[in-house]
Amino acid sequence: MNFNNYNFTVSERFIRYAKIDTQSNPDSPTCPSTEKQKNLSRLLVQELKQMGINDAELDEHGYVYATIESNSTKNVPVICFCSHVDTSPDCTGENVNPVIHKNYDGKDLVLPNDKTQIIKFAEHPALAEQIGNDIITTDGTTLLGADNKAGVAEIMDAAHFLMTHPEVKHGKIRILFTPDEEIGRGADKVNMKKLGANFGYTIDGETLGHLENETFSADGVSIKIKGFPTHPGFAKDKMQHAIKIASEIITKIPAEKTPEHTEKKQPFMHPTNISGSIEEVEIKFIIRAFDNATLLALEEELRQITISVLSHYEKCSYEFTVTQQYRNMKEVLDKHPQVVEHALEAINRTGVKPVLSSIRGGTDGSRLSYMGLPCPNIFAGEHAFHSKQEWVSVQDMQKAVETIVHLSNIWEEKSIEI
Repeated sequence: MNFNNYNFTVSERFIRYAKIDTQSNPDSPTCPSTEKQKNLSRLLVQELKQMGINDAELDEHGYVYATIESNSTKNVPVICFCSHVDTSPDCTGENVNPVIHKNYDGKDLVLPNDKTQIIKFAEHPALAEQIGNDIITTDGTTLLGADNKAGVAEIMDAAHFLMTHPEVKHGKIRILFTPDEEIGRGADKVNMKKLGANFGYTIDGETLGHLENETFSADGVSIKIKGFPTHPGFAKDKMQHAIKIASEIITKIPAEKTPEHTEKKQPFMHPTNISGSIEEVEIKFIIRAFDNATLLALEEELRQITISVLSHYEKCSYEFTVTQQYRNMKEVLDKHPQVVEHALEAINRTGVKPVLSSIRGGTDGSRLSYMGLPCPNIFAGEHAFHSKQEWVSVQDMQKAVETIVHLSNIWEEKSIEI
């Protein structure tokens, strides 16, 4: 398959999409959590229809569905490519101003509108592979949104390629763009019957060539502590302070089991929010591990820490609530090895060495895999996401487009005639 004469549209699409504010909001009960996410989704539907993908639609929950019809005589499984339109609420995504650094020379990148934001070569080892490439950053005042608008743009450009190159054989392809992935709700309202796919791929990974077939298993924990307040002027031997009790619980978590001191496949407990007063406090945690037994063990350890601390406060009580978030998709993917094998071959056909890896996080694919759509995660080229130093390489995005096209073709190649 020859891409030498193809005029990639992925970087222009990405810049166009990045300028649209699509931040999700974890405190909103609606779906999507913010109406502004639909501004990008509506544009995507319009652009898909302009390509000739006439069934493109945006549903009431903010999900985009579209179909590239099969041009094969074979019985090819229906494949879905999925990315999310929302960006992280961790850093502002309003008035994003993408900046292209042509022919990157290996030096630190000083972002123009906030010169304190410096993407340092020494701190971003992935930049060593980008010499001579074109790097897109923000102006230093917002996040970029490459997580996951790079993936959105890559799927859109791959769709454009397939629609304009009918000689490339493929089966039926379903496109899915989701809202609210960044707040853990991206798969909540996916209509699996409407989607009608057999296997899927999220395009939401980091480094060029990487395919992720394993994620954390994840739970949330809420600890609510009821203290015993009294007037501070008369508090001696009476007051039992909920905020101080909460702080005791947090400080008793072993340092080696926190994100700051873990890497690779090491699990962690992580307090993400604390709110309340002397009388009542809630601590919210995320618990992460690559296997369920370790996940449950961490939760039990946190429960025992809570019990131990509260045992010294006879006037106080607590509630300990665990909420399941997602599970390691590897358990599902191992039952369908061809899903991973075809993706590795697709990456290899682009001239890039494929790397099978794990992700210390989750994707929509984690949930979708357990909803009946085995769904590993393909690189999108996004780096330093959720920050003002986020960046993506134009050439890496183009390789992701090639990977999607090759993967569509490989599924057709490996299928049998009807």
